[in-house]
Amino acid sequence: MASSSRTPGAPSARPAHPNPVFRRLRGSRSPGEFATAVRRAAREIGEQVSCDARYIGRVESGEIRCPNYAYERVFLHMFPGRTLTDLGFAAREDVRGRGRRPAPADTPHDAPLPAGTPGAPRPPGTAGTAGTPGAPEPLSTPRPHSDIDEESDVLRRAFMIGGPVTAAAALGHGPDSVPAQRRRRVGDAEVAAVEEAVRRIRLLDDRHGGDGLYQQAAQPLRAAYALLDSGTAARASTAHRLHAGAGELAISVGWLAHDSGRFDEARSHYAEALATARVAGDPGLEAHAFCNSSFLARDAGRHREAVRTAQAGQQAAREVRSPRLLALLALREAGGWAGLGDRSSCEQSLARAHGHFARGPAGTDPEWMSFFAEPELEALQAQCWSALGEWARAARHARRAATLQDHRFTRNLALYRAELACDLARAGAPDEAAAAGDEVLALLGHVRSSRIHAMLADTAAALRPHRAASGVGGFLERYEGAAHRA
Repeated sequence: MASSSRTPGAPSARPAHPNPVFRRLRGSRSPGEFATAVRRAAREIGEQVSCDARYIGRVESGEIRCPNYAYERVFLHMFPGRTLTDLGFAAREDVRGRGRRPAPADTPHDAPLPAGTPGAPRPPGTAGTAGTPGAPEPLSTPRPHSDIDEESDVLRRAFMIGGPVTAAAALGHGPDSVPAQRRRRVGDAEVAAVEEAVRRIRLLDDRHGGDGLYQQAAQPLRAAYALLDSGTAARASTAHRLHAGAGELAISVGWLAHDSGRFDEARSHYAEALATARVAGDPGLEAHAFCNSSFLARDAGRHREAVRTAQAGQQAAREVRSPRLLALLALREAGGWAGLGDRSSCEQSLARAHGHFARGPAGTDPEWMSFFAEPELEALQAQCWSALGEWARAARHARRAATLQDHRFTRNLALYRAELACDLARAGAPDEAAAAGDEVLALLGHVRSSRIHAMLADTAAALRPHRAASGVGGFLERYEGAAHRA
């Protein structure tokens, strides 16, 4: 599996270039002490990063050539007046590994996948490349290339392991498969590719939602479990990382199915992740699987199951010692109780969630929880009050969620505004609901999420009897036009 071609930033066995500038900035502090300073600086600006000594080591060794946007904001806050390159990092456009491509004016969302994309044919004799894509961009930035092209290409590049075959092909799951006796032992490069695939899927989901990503993400998941099933991890620590990475990838793909309305497939992926967690004895992964299973059960109307799985997740999470994880699971439980109409139990769960959340972020917070900040706390409360029929109270929380949300995370911004529009429509404020609905419509060119479309459809249905109210008729016309085009 020697690399024949490689884009900068890809997981590879080739030694990285150290970052001596960042090492000098650390000074006499240990990596752990410096990681603590990074987390403290993040709190100062309302950011969340799960920085530890290992992350600092990865930066200084050059394994992390360019930080994600959250870390970028923290580092620039810590060292004002400097740029990323002043801190020894590579420019983001270099790490991306390719320039932007123009796209046809009317690229359909179901267009054939580009060659080299998981699930699409690849010309014979070509080698895969790997790279690190950029993070979500502000809405005001024009995107002259196809969203689906970028999604497919990013997923392909994120999971290629640095050779002429993908992980799936190398393990006999593709047209380039090799005989079993030639399979190499699974090492750090392969595991790092699985972990990177998880991060990139989450990044793209933040920007676009699940509908356009689910099919493309299935191939990396199959490849990850093929690696797991091969039973050839070089070390016990590598095997543990591989189990954790495969399980997190199953949850990420399950979430894409969930967000795009494929509930049965989502449930299967979450169950797969839970089984992997149990085999590996990984309470953090187990808590994550239960957390998403609870969310799915609530959306599917299985409210008692939502309560039970959230409670099971809290049991597992006690070993993780992350207050924020316990807060999120308590919110999941509250959502289940709200769906059952049990206001008292819902309020008790919400109170527990607030108590855990108030303890602030911790170094033990799982990496996947980077989305869970005050906007999400407000949004989940809005969902509880909406389920209990307290529309005005729900709208207050939804408005706060939409106001606080970072505009780069387009999917969540659209989701919170859709929740707000729906709550306002039922609270007797049709003009405000129409205005919020128009804001969601403006984001639909960037986001493909069946959940958001369903919420917008509910809003339109609630507003039709109020078509004469200010702004409502125009919103309904725009919504119906968008629904027809879709």
